[in-house]
Amino acid sequence: MALDHEELLSPRTRHLANHPVIVHCHLRWDFVWQRPQQIFSRLAAHHPVLFLEDPVAGAGEARLEITQPVPNVFRAVPVLPDQATSYKAQCGVVLQLVKAALRDHRLLQARFDLPLQWFYSPMPVASFSGEFGALAIVYDCMDELANFRFAPPDIAERERELLAAADVVFTGGYRLYEAKSRYHKNTHFFGCGVDAAHFGQARRASLGVPAELADLPRPVLGYFGVIDERLDYLLIERLAQAFPDATVAMVGPIVKVDPDGLPKLPNIHWFGQRSYDELPAIVKAFDVCLMPFAMNEATRYINPTKTLEYMAAGKPIVSTAVPDVVRNFTPVVQVAHSMEEYVSAVRHALDHPDAKLIAAGIELAHNSSWDSTVSQMRELMLACIRKPARASPLSRLPIAGPAPAPPQARARAAGFGRDVSTGGSKGITP
Repeated sequence: MALDHEELLSPRTRHLANHPVIVHCHLRWDFVWQRPQQIFSRLAAHHPVLFLEDPVAGAGEARLEITQPVPNVFRAVPVLPDQATSYKAQCGVVLQLVKAALRDHRLLQARFDLPLQWFYSPMPVASFSGEFGALAIVYDCMDELANFRFAPPDIAERERELLAAADVVFTGGYRLYEAKSRYHKNTHFFGCGVDAAHFGQARRASLGVPAELADLPRPVLGYFGVIDERLDYLLIERLAQAFPDATVAMVGPIVKVDPDGLPKLPNIHWFGQRSYDELPAIVKAFDVCLMPFAMNEATRYINPTKTLEYMAAGKPIVSTAVPDVVRNFTPVVQVAHSMEEYVSAVRHALDHPDAKLIAAGIELAHNSSWDSTVSQMRELMLACIRKPARASPLSRLPIAGPAPAPPQARARAAGFGRDVSTGGSKGITP
C-alpha cells in the first residue's frame, strides 16, 4: 500500500525515515485485519517491521516461526513447549529467541539494527524495554485491555511501566486519549481510519453478493466483527424477534464467549470469520448495518473500526450508545439508548433510509483514510527518536507519572491474548 510521499515528512525527521520497527502485539496478524495490520502494512513501505506475537504452545524445542505475510513485514510467532511457566519466564525465552533470529535468521539479519519498539499490549514491556538498542518506544493504546475478559491481573501495573517508558503514546479512541493524556504529555488521539476505496466497492452494481447471503430472506440486518463479550446478545435476539421475516446476519469469529450460549432463533445466522477481501460483498448484502454493543466496561473506551467501513459502503447504521460513537459519528450513525429505541431505529432505517446521512457518511469515510492517519503517526514516531547512547533500561527512562489502575477484568487468567485462534490471511475488523 502506498503511503504519503517522503516530502511530507518534516526536515527534522526526513533523515530518520527508514529505521526498523519491532512490534509487540497480543493480536494475531492473521486473525482479524484491523488497526495493527492497517498501520504496519503501510509503514512497511518505508520501515522493516518485525511483528512479534504472544507465544503459542507447540511440541519440540522453543523456536520462532517466521513468515512474511506482506512485503517488508516479518511475522514472528514464538512456539514454546512449556506453557506452564509464568509469562515473565516465557518472555525471557522469547527475548533470547528474537536476539538469535535478528543475528542469524536469513530474513532478519542486518535489517533490525537500532530499531524503534512499538507496543500494543503492556505485558511484554518489563522484558523488552531497553533491548535491541531501541531508539524510541511507542505505545499504541487501541483499547482499555484491563477491562476485557481474561485480562491478566497485573496488566494495569505493566501499563504504568509502559507509560513511563514510552516516548510517544497514541490512542485509538478519544476517551482513551482523555484517560492516558493525564499521565503522558506526548499523547495523541488517532481514531480508526478506513480504506474507503476497498469498502466503497459495495456501492458498485457490478459487485456480486455472496450466495450464502443472497439466498436468505430480506431485509438483512448485518454485523461484521469479532463476536465476543462486547456484544449485547439479548438485543440481537430481540431484533430477530421484532423482525421475524428478516435475516440477522452475524459475520465474524467467536472469541471468549460460549458458542452454545448464542441466540438460536431461526432467522439469526452465525457465519464465522470471513476474509477482509470478502467484506465489501458481504456488507453490500446488508440493508442496515448493526453495531449492537453491550454497554459494559469492555465497551467503555472502544472506537469501532467498522463504523467508517460501514459508511464507506453507503449503508444506514444503527448503534448502541458507545461513547466514542456518540461523540465521533452522530448523526450519520443512529444511536439508540434502549432495546426498544434500537428496534425503532432499525425499522426507521429500513423504511426511510436517509440519503443525505448516507452521503455524509461516504464523505466522512473518504476524509478518514488510513494513509493520512499513518503518515501523521509516522512523523510523531520519528520525531521522538533518541540518539543511540540514550537507549537505556526501563529504570533510567523518563518517568511521565503513574497511571491509575484501570478497573480489573471480571475474569482473570494469565496469557491474555494467547487464546486467539488463527484464521485466513486477513480477517474482519472488531
